[in-house]
Amino acid sequence: MTAARDPELQALLDKKAIEEVLLGFLRGCDRADPDLVERAYWPDGWEDHGGTFDGPASEWVASVKARLAHPILMNHLVHNLMIEMAGPTRATSECYILTATRPTVNGETFDVRTLARCVDQWEKRGDEWRILRRTMCWEWTEEREINETWARGAITTDPSILRRGQKKPDDIIYTARVSAA
Repeated sequence: MTAARDPELQALLDKKAIEEVLLGFLRGCDRADPDLVERAYWPDGWEDHGGTFDGPASEWVASVKARLAHPILMNHLVHNLMIEMAGPTRATSECYILTATRPTVNGETFDVRTLARCVDQWEKRGDEWRILRRTMCWEWTEEREINETWARGAITTDPSILRRGQKKPDDIIYTARVSAA
């Protein structure tokens, strides 16, 4: 029989586990890794994507995974993550997600930055935390023409030499990992 952990220590471990799931989901979106996307939500979960989708999380995950097949430059940054525990198996988190994308619409490629805020209801089943319900709102968006000068040449005057982020399996997160001994 295993001794019970100190409740404050367990709460910290649970908060870290929740953070890892959230960051894993966003990595999955950025690196086109469908396994990470799928692991974020419970199959019976719900996604309210701020007016663009409101339905079963399984349908939301399927739509995200379908978009991963047509990868575009995409980066998600999490800010101001707060996690409130509501007992040993339930929690609520709030975070801001700043997204930078480079879509092509009607033949025109441009840069977009968007800030959204997510309030997620989490549930722990067994030893695993996943999102049970996400409620998102849009804060702002900004669009502009592409203007990559790499700090006006201070980083490099030849961008072709730069290692750029890729999708799975070619990105450095998959190629530069330390292996278990």
